[in-house]
Amino acid sequence: MPLEAFLIVAAALFCIGIYGLITSRNAVRVLMSIELMLNAVNINLLAFSNYLDSSNLRGQVFAIFVISIAAAEAAVGLAIVLSIYRSRDTVDMEQFNLLRW
Repeated sequence: MPLEAFLIVAAALFCIGIYGLITSRNAVRVLMSIELMLNAVNINLLAFSNYLDSSNLRGQVFAIFVISIAAAEAAVGLAIVLSIYRSRDTVDMEQFNLLRW
């Protein structure tokens, strides 16, 4: 498959993630949108790694790092969302005013 096909799929996934990040008011949906954007980055890493030099595994190694960071981000993000839900009974981003005076 040509490189352009991978780039188009990654761009579409990234755009869907940006749209979900901007328009969503639900905190869980925002976290899912961030995961979509990170997966689009992984597709780009793997596609360019395969396109430029298929014998090296640099893109795959970076993708594994991104996946591990995304897993940690998801765990911490969901813990924060659950903590806020227990105290506020909502996951609406408009209602998160914990840092306001």
